[in-house]
Amino acid sequence: MLEAALRRVGAGEAGLEGARVLDLYSGSGALGIEALSRGADHAVFVEQARPALTALGGNLRTLGLEGRATVLASSVERSLERAASSGPFDLVLVDPPYAQVADGTLGATLAALLERAVLEAPGLIVLEHASRDEAPSLPVVVAERSRRYGNTTVTVYARPLEDPDDVEPLDDRADA
Repeated sequence: MLEAALRRVGAGEAGLEGARVLDLYSGSGALGIEALSRGADHAVFVEQARPALTALGGNLRTLGLEGRATVLASSVERSLERAASSGPFDLVLVDPPYAQVADGTLGATLAALLERAVLEAPGLIVLEHASRDEAPSLPVVVAERSRRYGNTTVTVYARPLEDPDDVEPLDDRADA
Protein backbone atom coordinates (compact mmCIF):
# COMPACT_ATOMS: atom_id res chain seq x y z
CA MET A 1 0.00 0.00 0.00
CA LEU A 2 2.74 2.45 0.91
CA GLU A 3 4.55 1.57 -2.31
CA ALA A 4 1.56 2.89 -4.28
CA ALA A 5 1.81 6.23 -2.50
CA LEU A 6 5.57 6.42 -2.96
CA ARG A 7 5.29 5.72 -6.68
CA ARG A 8 2.57 8.36 -6.96
CA VAL A 9 4.71 11.07 -5.41
CA GLY A 10 7.91 9.83 -7.02
CA ALA A 11 9.49 9.42 -3.60
CA GLY A 12 11.57 6.35 -4.49
CA GLU A 13 15.06 6.86 -3.10
CA ALA A 14 14.18 10.18 -1.45
CA GLY A 15 11.56 8.48 0.68
CA LEU A 16 9.15 10.59 2.67
CA GLU A 17 11.64 13.12 4.07
CA GLY A 18 9.96 15.45 6.53
CA ALA A 19 6.46 14.06 6.05
CA ARG A 20 3.82 13.87 8.76
CA VAL A 21 1.82 10.65 8.55
CA LEU A 22 -1.54 9.56 9.93
CA ASP A 23 -2.01 5.78 10.11
CA LEU A 24 -5.69 4.93 10.68
CA TYR A 25 -6.69 1.44 11.79
CA SER A 26 -2.97 0.95 12.26
CA GLY A 27 -2.91 -2.57 13.72
CA SER A 28 0.71 -3.41 14.50
CA GLY A 29 1.82 -0.16 12.85
CA ALA A 30 3.55 -1.71 9.84
CA LEU A 31 2.50 1.01 7.39
CA GLY A 32 3.27 3.99 9.60
CA ILE A 33 6.54 2.44 10.75
CA GLU A 34 7.51 1.89 7.11
CA ALA A 35 6.80 5.57 6.45
CA LEU A 36 9.02 6.52 9.41
CA SER A 37 11.77 4.27 8.07
CA ARG A 38 11.53 6.13 4.76
CA GLY A 39 12.14 9.50 6.36
CA ALA A 40 8.80 10.70 7.70
CA ASP A 41 9.31 13.03 10.67
CA HIS A 42 6.33 11.87 12.70
CA ALA A 43 3.49 9.36 12.55
CA VAL A 44 0.22 9.33 14.46
CA PHE A 45 -1.19 5.82 14.88
CA VAL A 46 -4.89 5.27 15.61
CA GLU A 47 -5.89 1.81 16.84
CA GLN A 48 -8.38 0.50 19.37
CA ALA A 49 -7.72 -3.26 19.62
CA ARG A 50 -5.65 -4.08 22.72
CA PRO A 51 -3.58 -6.89 21.13
CA ALA A 52 -2.72 -4.63 18.19
CA LEU A 53 -1.82 -1.77 20.54
CA THR A 54 0.51 -4.08 22.44
CA ALA A 55 2.20 -5.12 19.20
CA LEU A 56 2.38 -1.51 17.99
CA GLY A 57 3.97 -0.30 21.23
CA GLY A 58 6.47 -3.15 21.15
CA ASN A 59 7.38 -2.45 17.53
CA LEU A 60 7.92 1.25 18.20
CA ARG A 61 10.09 0.47 21.27
CA THR A 62 12.11 -2.21 19.48
CA LEU A 63 12.85 0.15 16.59
CA GLY A 64 13.52 3.16 18.82
CA LEU A 65 10.73 5.20 17.20
CA GLU A 66 8.72 6.27 20.26
CA GLY A 67 9.95 9.85 19.95
CA ARG A 68 8.65 10.11 16.40
CA ALA A 69 5.28 8.51 17.06
CA THR A 70 2.02 9.31 18.79
CA VAL A 71 -0.41 6.47 19.54
CA LEU A 72 -4.11 7.22 19.96
CA ALA A 73 -5.64 4.19 21.68
CA SER A 74 -9.20 4.63 20.53
CA SER A 75 -11.49 4.04 17.58
CA VAL A 76 -10.90 6.22 14.54
CA GLU A 77 -14.39 7.66 14.92
CA ARG A 78 -13.70 8.73 18.51
CA SER A 79 -10.24 10.07 17.66
CA LEU A 80 -11.18 12.50 14.88
CA GLU A 81 -10.56 15.67 16.90
CA ARG A 82 -7.34 14.42 18.52
CA ALA A 83 -6.02 13.19 15.17
CA ALA A 84 -6.91 16.46 13.47
CA SER A 85 -5.19 18.48 16.19
CA SER A 86 -1.99 16.51 15.50
CA GLY A 87 -2.05 17.46 11.81
CA PRO A 88 -2.02 18.55 9.16
CA PHE A 89 -0.60 15.48 7.46
CA ASP A 90 1.13 14.84 4.16
CA LEU A 91 0.08 11.20 4.00
CA VAL A 92 -2.91 9.37 5.48
CA LEU A 93 -2.78 5.56 5.43
CA VAL A 94 -6.12 3.77 5.81
CA ASP A 95 -6.44 -0.01 6.20
CA PRO A 96 -9.91 -0.36 7.74
CA PRO A 97 -12.10 -3.36 8.37
CA TYR A 98 -13.40 -3.92 4.83
CA ALA A 99 -17.03 -3.97 6.02
CA GLN A 100 -16.71 -0.25 6.83
CA VAL A 101 -16.05 0.48 3.16
CA ALA A 102 -18.98 -1.64 2.00
CA ASP A 103 -21.51 -0.14 4.43
CA GLY A 104 -20.43 3.50 3.91
CA THR A 105 -19.16 4.03 7.44
CA LEU A 106 -15.61 4.67 6.28
CA GLY A 107 -16.64 7.27 3.71
CA ALA A 108 -18.49 9.23 6.38
CA THR A 109 -15.58 8.95 8.81
CA LEU A 110 -12.99 10.11 6.27
CA ALA A 111 -15.24 12.96 5.12
CA ALA A 112 -15.55 14.12 8.74
CA LEU A 113 -11.78 13.92 9.11
CA LEU A 114 -11.17 15.89 5.90
CA GLU A 115 -13.59 18.59 7.08
CA ARG A 116 -11.10 19.19 9.89
CA ALA A 117 -8.39 20.14 7.35
CA VAL A 118 -6.08 17.25 8.23
CA LEU A 119 -4.54 16.81 4.78
CA GLU A 120 -1.94 19.20 3.38
CA ALA A 121 -2.09 20.10 -0.30
CA PRO A 122 -0.66 18.25 -2.14
CA GLY A 123 -1.27 15.36 0.20
CA LEU A 124 -2.28 11.75 -0.25
CA ILE A 125 -4.72 9.30 1.26
CA VAL A 126 -3.95 5.66 0.54
CA LEU A 127 -6.90 3.35 1.15
CA GLU A 128 -6.87 -0.44 1.08
CA HIS A 129 -10.25 -2.09 0.52
CA ALA A 130 -11.89 -5.19 -0.89
CA SER A 131 -11.92 -5.22 -4.67
CA ARG A 132 -15.64 -5.98 -4.68
CA ASP A 133 -16.32 -2.63 -2.95
CA GLU A 134 -16.20 0.75 -4.61
CA ALA A 135 -13.88 3.25 -2.93
CA PRO A 136 -15.85 6.10 -1.34
CA SER A 137 -16.09 9.53 -2.94
CA LEU A 138 -14.56 12.06 -0.58
CA PRO A 139 -14.59 15.85 -0.31
CA VAL A 140 -11.43 17.89 -0.97
CA VAL A 141 -9.57 14.99 -2.61
CA VAL A 142 -9.64 13.25 -5.98
CA ALA A 143 -9.36 9.48 -6.41
CA GLU A 144 -6.34 9.48 -8.71
CA ARG A 145 -5.52 5.83 -8.96
CA SER A 146 -6.94 2.44 -8.06
CA ARG A 147 -4.92 -0.71 -8.49
CA ARG A 148 -6.30 -4.16 -7.93
CA TYR A 149 -4.21 -6.90 -6.31
CA GLY A 150 -6.49 -9.94 -6.40
CA ASN A 151 -9.22 -9.48 -3.79
CA THR A 152 -7.66 -6.23 -2.55
CA THR A 153 -7.64 -2.81 -4.18
CA VAL A 154 -5.49 0.16 -3.22
CA THR A 155 -6.99 3.54 -4.03
CA VAL A 156 -4.82 6.65 -3.88
CA TYR A 157 -6.56 9.97 -3.33
CA ALA A 158 -4.73 13.27 -3.77
CA ARG A 159 -5.49 16.70 -2.44
CA PRO A 160 -4.53 18.86 -5.39
CA LEU A 161 -3.17 22.37 -5.08
CA GLU A 162 -6.06 23.58 -7.24
CA ASP A 163 -9.78 23.15 -6.58
CA PRO A 164 -10.57 19.41 -6.75
CA ASP A 165 -13.74 20.16 -8.74
CA ASP A 166 -11.47 21.36 -11.56
CA VAL A 167 -9.32 18.20 -11.60
CA GLU A 168 -10.19 15.21 -13.78
CA PRO A 169 -9.98 12.01 -11.69
CA LEU A 170 -7.90 9.21 -13.08
CA ASP A 171 -8.97 5.59 -13.02
CA ASP A 172 -6.51 2.94 -14.14
CA ARG A 173 -8.41 -0.13 -12.99
CA ALA A 174 -8.38 -1.40 -16.54
CA ASP A 175 -4.62 -1.90 -16.45
CA ALA A 176 -4.67 -3.93 -13.24
